[in-house]
Amino acid sequence: MSTNNQVKGVAKKEDPIVRGLRFIWTEHSIILVTILLFVIGGIAEPRFASFQNILVILRQTSIIGVIAVGMAYVIITGGIDLSSGHVVATAGAVLMILQPNPDVPLIFAILACFATATTIGLLNGVIITKARVPAFIVTLAVGIMARSIALWLVDGTSITGDRDDAVFRGIGTGGVDIFGLFVFPFSLMIWISLALILGGMLRYSKYGSYIYAVGGNELAARYSGIAVDRTKIIAYGITGFCAGLAVLLDISRTVTIAVPTAGSMYEFHAITAAVVGGVALSGGRGKILNVFFGAIIVASVPNLMAMLGWSVFLTGFVQGLVILSAVLLQRREKVT
Repeated sequence: MSTNNQVKGVAKKEDPIVRGLRFIWTEHSIILVTILLFVIGGIAEPRFASFQNILVILRQTSIIGVIAVGMAYVIITGGIDLSSGHVVATAGAVLMILQPNPDVPLIFAILACFATATTIGLLNGVIITKARVPAFIVTLAVGIMARSIALWLVDGTSITGDRDDAVFRGIGTGGVDIFGLFVFPFSLMIWISLALILGGMLRYSKYGSYIYAVGGNELAARYSGIAVDRTKIIAYGITGFCAGLAVLLDISRTVTIAVPTAGSMYEFHAITAAVVGGVALSGGRGKILNVFFGAIIVASVPNLMAMLGWSVFLTGFVQGLVILSAVLLQRREKVT
């Protein structure tokens, strides 16, 4: 009896530093993995860990990263969204049709882009919840139909907007000068802000607790009085909105869109970032902060490979290996 009390006493007096490190490793090990990646990569190729290259990686990651933080909401509910790339093409076509029109204010063109993307997301959610059809089938079908409509609108060609619009181009190419040392890109600021907002919602709001409850056990969530269908529909709407924001960041850099190929594989890169960031494909688990760093890892791997002179054809192999490792690790954690 005394021995048990002694053991309990030792457990209670665990060093705060050790306890803190254990918490960080358990909840946010992806951050440590990211740091380790840049340390090892920097040793192998010093240019990789340079501040300028890290800034380039973050700027390039922002587009997929924006979709990834929205995708996390859907995956945590136990769903999936394979329409994001098609949504980018469709909402992008709408934006490029309206943006060069002198009779259409820029803000209206941007809002139309957001409305298009969000509507497609909500449509996904409504069909999935009301028709009880698997999410991957619905989102794939709706995405294909959406891109088809976009191709019809632009007659299957690329479309270019008004490149003289400095305000519009500034969204994707501009930034804030930090004491003359470097320019902090607007796209990165928007991504970080979005991650903080959605991360805060997921962790501290009642809706966030509903998301976890639905993904953890949908039947129990229904019996608890949670509006499961509404929770899912909103999650898909958020993912659609994030795709619309990605459109704005992407197209404002080039002011052009090739609808047949725009957004290609974006959804898979976003899913990869979420999974690498620890979001469980089975639902019920995940943190936006970790997804943020997961997106950085996904973008950093091809960057490092290019600097090391590895064949670009091996990029897919390495990224697939990263995904498989993340999924197997999740499975191992679930078993243990």
